[in-house]
Order: sequence, then structure tokens, then C-alpha cells
Amino acid sequence: MINLTTKSTSQWLMIAASAFIFTGCASNYPVAPASAASENYNYVIGPGDNVNIQVWRNPELSMSVPVRPDGRITGPLVEDLVAMGKTPTALARDMEKELSKFIRDPVVTVIVTGFVGPYSEQIRVIGEAAKPQTLPYKQKMTMLDVMIVVGGITDFADGNSATILRTSENNAQYRVRLKDLVKRGDFSANVEMKPGDVLIIPQSWF
Repeated sequence: MINLTTKSTSQWLMIAASAFIFTGCASNYPVAPASAASENYNYVIGPGDNVNIQVWRNPELSMSVPVRPDGRITGPLVEDLVAMGKTPTALARDMEKELSKFIRDPVVTVIVTGFVGPYSEQIRVIGEAAKPQTLPYKQKMTMLDVMIVVGGITDFADGNSATILRTSENNAQYRVRLKDLVKRGDFSANVEMKPGDVLIIPQSWF
């Protein structure tokens, strides 16, 4: 989990804040599609992830390191290598290229052991959630999964006027029925999330 006060999330919050103003017109937005996840989704590394790098037959070069806030990693014989935005396999190939300057035919395996992901793929929940926050996206994550993590909605939430701001679709906005899902157990209101989604939960005015 990542605190929403992190400065690096400010640009996303500005987008969400603009959308939040218009949630009173949520009925004007199309209903969020039930299925949204891409079958060919591949996790990409982000700042704060922990990566375990194994170099075959060279244990002295193997390491477990966090990805720095600038998206880079540093280890034996490798300095300031960009990891952010790469799949573990792509990072392993880049590591092999760098290490080949010093050893013959290196074979590298990269395993991500702590998942945060890049900001562009994190899920953000703002407004009348019990615990507004940012969380890493997981394949096939649904709105119900998000609600469990954030503790549901507050007593002041207008849950059925909530919307999803979908940054991966040029900031398209969809309406969702959080109250029906969380308070009434209507699973027909559950929908899949996509990387980069912002779930906006407005306050009820009466």
C-alpha cells in the first residue's frame, strides 16, 4: 500500500480532482464494463519494488535490491541500471548485457519479491472510502477486491454515484454502483479494474 500524500502521485490526483467535481452528473457516464482486464497483461517493475537478481554460477554477483525512487538499481558491476517500466525478463536481459562486459555469457534471472508497480499502473481510491489509498494493480482485480482493501465506503458516501476514471482510455469515465455492491451484496455491480484506474467516491448531499 502507498500513502496518497506521496508527491509523485500529484499529477494523477489533479486529474481525479477534476473528475470529482462532476460526479453529481455520474448518470451521464456509461456503465463500467464488467470485463476490463487484458489477457496479455505483463507486470512491469516500479519504484519501491524489491527485485531478486540471480546470476548463474556467479553467486557473488547475485543480489536482492529495492528499486530506487528514480526507477534504477545498483549492484556489483552494474550501476544505475533502469528497472522501472521493464518486465522482469527484460531487466534480466539488460543485466546480462551489462555483465557481459566483465564475465563470459552471463545468465540472469530476475524475480520480483515485493510488488508496488509504476505509478501509471497503480489503482487510486479517493473520496468517501473508509481508507482512501493507492494500491498495486493485480491481474483480474475487481472493484470488490479494491473495496476490501480500503475497508468499504463511509456512511456519508453516495456509493451509486461513484465513478471510475480510466486513465488507460484517455481519461474516460464510467459509473459504478458501489452501494449496491458493498451494502446490498449485489454482485452484478462488480466490475474489473484496469491498471491506472482512479475510483472516485463522492459524498452524499442528503
